Amino acid sequence: MIKLQIAAAAFVGIAALASCKKSGNPSPGGGNPPPTTPTNGTRLQLSLDSLYLYAKETYLWYDAIPAYESFNPRQYAGSDDFNSLTEELYKITQLKNDPATSKPFEYYAPAPSRSKFSYVEKGNLARGIKASVDLEGDGNDLGLVLAVVTFGSDPTTYLYVRNVEKGSPADKAGITRGCLITKVNDGAPPTSQSGATSLMNSATAKLTFTKPNTSTPVTVTINKAAYKNDPVVTWKTFGPVNGNVTGYLVLGHFSRLTVAKPSLDKAFAEFAAKGANSVVVDLRYNGGGYVATAEYLTNLLAPSGMQTKVMYKQVYNELVRNSKAPILKAIPYLDANYQQVYQGSKALTYADLDFTENGNTYFFDKAGPLTTAKKIVFIVTGTTASASELVINSFKAWPANVTVRTVGVKTYGKPVGFFGIGIDKFTVYMAQFSSKNALGAGDYYSGMTPDIAAQDYIPLDFGDPEEKSLKAALDYIYYGTAGGRAAAATVMINGRSVNANEIRSQAAGEEKFNGMVEDRRKIRVQ
Repeated sequence: MIKLQIAAAAFVGIAALASCKKSGNPSPGGGNPPPTTPTNGTRLQLSLDSLYLYAKETYLWYDAIPAYESFNPRQYAGSDDFNSLTEELYKITQLKNDPATSKPFEYYAPAPSRSKFSYVEKGNLARGIKASVDLEGDGNDLGLVLAVVTFGSDPTTYLYVRNVEKGSPADKAGITRGCLITKVNDGAPPTSQSGATSLMNSATAKLTFTKPNTSTPVTVTINKAAYKNDPVVTWKTFGPVNGNVTGYLVLGHFSRLTVAKPSLDKAFAEFAAKGANSVVVDLRYNGGGYVATAEYLTNLLAPSGMQTKVMYKQVYNELVRNSKAPILKAIPYLDANYQQVYQGSKALTYADLDFTENGNTYFFDKAGPLTTAKKIVFIVTGTTASASELVINSFKAWPANVTVRTVGVKTYGKPVGFFGIGIDKFTVYMAQFSSKNALGAGDYYSGMTPDIAAQDYIPLDFGDPEEKSLKAALDYIYYGTAGGRAAAATVMINGRSVNANEIRSQAAGEEKFNGMVEDRRKIRVQ
């Protein structure tokens, strides 16, 4: 549904890039000459050259990129600039194989013709382009996230609300996850992904629906509107059961910390006040976002005794780490308001920043009043990615301090992050750093396999203890294993009994942003 935009990238115009054409990529030992690239050409040709040169020095797997003459970036010039840059970036991302799979690190099984991590986006971020809901908390739509659902052998297709953006028109109208939509504009609801997507993108919609566990129809009309989005969808506490008081939190994405912090603080204050000693963090639809916010959540969850332990490291390629990527001089270092940052009278560039491993190692720094969490369970799905996986991986290194389990299905697998690079009318996001925990682990490029398998059961709302993923998490906390309570074998849908254990769903809408954005920078010590 939502393509999230990040205000964390610097603007680089064609003129600035053209001045870098001869900068090249010396080998780590400095012995190889820089690549020779043309100094003239069309606007698109220069953009293709620029993308190649940035990748040759800053891409995480830069060492697999051949010489300019062999790669020939200008061969990708076509009639459409965006598609040309996208095709070139795709070719770059398929050059390095993951030894664990013998496929490219950026191979994406659901869509092999696109890169798993890196992409080109229309619009240069310095021009202030925003999308429907962004990581700054601004939304402008109905706020519906829908899914087309079938059950077992039942031939009927149902339209469910998979999620609702907090603060949106749908939220204010009382629509929740798990609502079954029975009518749209007094007619039958769409039963295809494309139809559901069109509904989500409508300017107005009259909806008749039933809420989870009810059969009473409700009709509302909602209109597209601008709103402020809170990424903390909901929170509550369960128990005590067998001595366990459990805090439960749903976090939709890692918005900028100033946006997410107020609700995060309220939730953890409540958990502490009620004596929670375990926490379930629902990240099933969280594709990532700002690393600073992910770090803050990690510090809120951390029990006593983890202060100053290594949380994670951001590791750049050898050239960037060792200040041997001169093309970084072409990227001006701008603040959050896109203003040039100075050190004295010197205008700083990315070449002045600290990309060393030591300079990008982050430590636990306990936040909030909850100090007693001994069990943390994360609910995950295939859309759980990047900064969400970073939080989980950070705790995995410290089993003596806290027990961590994952429940759900295999995660997306994105242990990489980036800073945006503006090239003419576009912003390029290419994998530029990998994240490792204190044990140096972080190679989950094909996803994290959950400790406890569980279904994402859309017909029930977040926080319903009978929803299959949450039920499995609570059962583990209460009884030490999933399945401590019997699960319902059937559910009633529109007066019909269907198999609750055989649900298939297809999410509608555009793919949400998934990524790990690092906008905190340290100046390199000269």
